Amino acid sequence: MTDPQKPGKTRDGVIRDQEKRDEIIKALKEIYDPEIPVNLYDLGLIYEVNILDDKRVQIVMTLTTPSCPVAEMIPGQVENRVRFVDGVDDVEVKLVWDPPWNQDMMTEEAKLELGFF
Repeated sequence: MTDPQKPGKTRDGVIRDQEKRDEIIKALKEIYDPEIPVNLYDLGLIYEVNILDDKRVQIVMTLTTPSCPVAEMIPGQVENRVRFVDGVDDVEVKLVWDPPWNQDMMTEEAKLELGFF
């Protein structure tokens, strides 16, 4: 069995590289929803960060609603921002609607910032 903290491949081909994953998450936290003053990651819009090989990354994400006015813009921002992470050459962004996003997916920090407590 592979230690989840050490680099190595899982059965589904995803590479465990916590350092690179942390860098990608840091980059994702620089992208803000234009209507909500919280970054996409803390909003809970990023469902998965998959490192497929040394230079390929797949991001599985959603938006707050399918009718989001920036639905065409945000996935492109995610792709472009993650592509600038050192060692990433290719980024695939998969936009999904299941499970649907809800406020429970936000981090405690995001809920606090938005006054949900």
